[in-house]
Amino acid sequence: MISRIVLGLMWLIHFLPLRVVSRIGDAVGRLAYWLIPERRKVTRINLEKCFPGMAPSEREALARAAFRLFCRSFIERGLLYWAPPKRIERLVRVDGMEHLKALEGRRVVILAPHFVGFEAPLMRLSMGSATATMYARQKDPFFERVMYAGRSRFGLQLFPRQAGIRKALRAIQSGAIYYYLPDMDFGSKSAVFAPFFGVPAATVTGLSYIARATGAAVVPCVARMLPGGGYVGTLHPAWSDFPSGDDAADARRMNAFIEERVLEMPEQYHWLHKRFKTRPEGEPKFY
Repeated sequence: MISRIVLGLMWLIHFLPLRVVSRIGDAVGRLAYWLIPERRKVTRINLEKCFPGMAPSEREALARAAFRLFCRSFIERGLLYWAPPKRIERLVRVDGMEHLKALEGRRVVILAPHFVGFEAPLMRLSMGSATATMYARQKDPFFERVMYAGRSRFGLQLFPRQAGIRKALRAIQSGAIYYYLPDMDFGSKSAVFAPFFGVPAATVTGLSYIARATGAAVVPCVARMLPGGGYVGTLHPAWSDFPSGDDAADARRMNAFIEERVLEMPEQYHWLHKRFKTRPEGEPKFY
């Protein structure tokens, strides 16, 4: 019932002007910071681990900003799921398309770190190109159906993470651009511990495996939410010498790239996730 109410409100809100939608999302984030203590705790711990030299007051302000932007991105998904295509074209800009055009005829994997606005460039790319991605199954079947329909309405191929990597490989081999978000803690399986802001983080080696198995070029894409509403997805040049043959080195390279982008807009990274949930043997848990 709660999911139906939330989605119903998102559907109503998406008719409003963009600035109003953004302000509603911002207000929801301010409220959620106090209503969801577990995620508030996770966010504070993540920021303390990654920015130990930052003043506690600065980290607290950053945590609150992260909540506001995360909730704003969630509310604005109503625009992505239900707004007319022309409105989405105005809402989302993708810079660096020349980097994809330079790879015409090659298989492509887009490395998309978990910045809170990541769904916007994905939606925009799916409007003009065959695109595929994985998604996390939802506990609520109704919410999952609505999410699936909204994300796939322009032809995006979606398959659950539980289905494994084979569907991703088939999608890439068929010519689809694969939008891959590997910078979360999925446990120790198929992962190495690579530093993320100096903290060992369980980092999946799937990006190296996929690039090696398909011969795909890796093109990073970073999503930025704009003040007052709107998104920019920035495509970077394809990585050279990737994969290197050393999965641990590749994981360090990926995390280092994400660190650089986080420092450009630290409030927009997905700090609410338990990024350091899996610890090396013998190390105490953080959360």
